[in-house]
Amino acid sequence: MHDILLIVQLVSGVCVVILVLLQHGQGADAGAGFGAGASGTVFGARGATTALSRTTAVFAAIFMLNSVALTYLSTRTQEHHKTILNLAAEQRTAPAVLAAPKSPHSPAKPSGSGQPPAK
Repeated sequence: MHDILLIVQLVSGVCVVILVLLQHGQGADAGAGFGAGASGTVFGARGATTALSRTTAVFAAIFMLNSVALTYLSTRTQEHHKTILNLAAEQRTAPAVLAAPKSPHSPAKPSGSGQPPAK
């Protein structure tokens, strides 16, 4: 789930950047008086501004909601991850239980029911 949200975050971020760069700034209208008036003829006089603005708003909303979801997931799953320092602290505070060393002369434990295997 986290990987899917990261991919959505990357795609929406790139789309927002591209759409913002495609839009005309406030000073772009000043150039129309000096012969640059043909720049807005692809989508019509106001069509490009409205379509690009709405699309940018949608991708910005997706980006923001996805950011909140990623933040929630990262703080929720952080409780389950243990770091090396946490493991070292647990080992230091846990009571040390040592197993008794086996002597070479200790008798072997019988396995099974104690009866010899049938032939």
